[in-house]
Amino acid sequence: MSQGFRNWIKKGSTEFPPVAGRYHLYASYTCPWACRCLAVRELMGLQDAISLSIVHPTWQRTRPDDAEDTHCGWVFHEEAKGPVTSSTGHGSIPSTDATVDHLFGKRTLREIYELSNDTLGKYSVPVLFDKERNTIVNNESSEIIEMFAKEFGEVAKDACPVDLFPADKEAEMREVDEKIYHGLNNGVYRVGFAQTQEAFDTAVDKVFGTLDWLEERLERSRYIMGDAMTQTDIRAYVTLVRFDPVYVVYFKCNKKMIREYPNLYGFLRDMYQNPRIRRSTNMRHIRDGYYSSHPKRSEFPIVPPCSTNLELPHDRATREYCEA
Repeated sequence: MSQGFRNWIKKGSTEFPPVAGRYHLYASYTCPWACRCLAVRELMGLQDAISLSIVHPTWQRTRPDDAEDTHCGWVFHEEAKGPVTSSTGHGSIPSTDATVDHLFGKRTLREIYELSNDTLGKYSVPVLFDKERNTIVNNESSEIIEMFAKEFGEVAKDACPVDLFPADKEAEMREVDEKIYHGLNNGVYRVGFAQTQEAFDTAVDKVFGTLDWLEERLERSRYIMGDAMTQTDIRAYVTLVRFDPVYVVYFKCNKKMIREYPNLYGFLRDMYQNPRIRRSTNMRHIRDGYYSSHPKRSEFPIVPPCSTNLELPHDRATREYCEA
């Protein structure tokens, strides 16, 4: 599905050059797609070069004064303003780690889209905004992370020494990414929002088939593509870290938990325990966002605890791996 804004920031571009301080990222800690961008921003040392606003995890009415406009979506609500209720009027969801809109002081992300003359009405995160042209540059996470990794090296500070898009693995990586997207990233949503038993059964089998495939692949190397982290690991991580606390319960992906897969669970802990990845992961926002933002699924925003421990030690860096 097209996200609507697909401009490209590129070295040498006269329209969208990779200049420090020019671009602003709107993101959500709840959303796995947005968290890809947060993770790469951290890994590439772009915190000073690309400013950031974080929406509240709980969707709200974006035009509460218009009875005919029932859209619910991302809003800005800093901690000082206190907790919010869900769009159904229930619950008390903390505002910790959410921010104001640091550019315009808007209440909703929808207003950022409208400022950019959006015509699709999806109002999704992430959003990469150009402060100079006063418009959204791009809102497709896979393209934003590639721009962050490839185009902003000259303005990065203290970048992690990692090549997220290694040229010698590009063809295989694209194939693996496609499988992860259809079988896992988008796959869990096909399970969670299935409207027939047949659709659910087909989708859930695909998700767990993909997990079995990843479990076997991670028997052979520390990371999905080999001995070094790539963007493929980040794509998988953002779904895996939400699996046990959210998708097992909320989306009924309950055939097996990630902590029951030795290699996947070790990989998940390895990724989470990277300080830069950890800073892009907010477990409170993840749980609060899913369990409080979909009125058709949950009128009352009851947020269950999660017993999966990502702090446990792992041996991913030191173990011997099986040959392919």
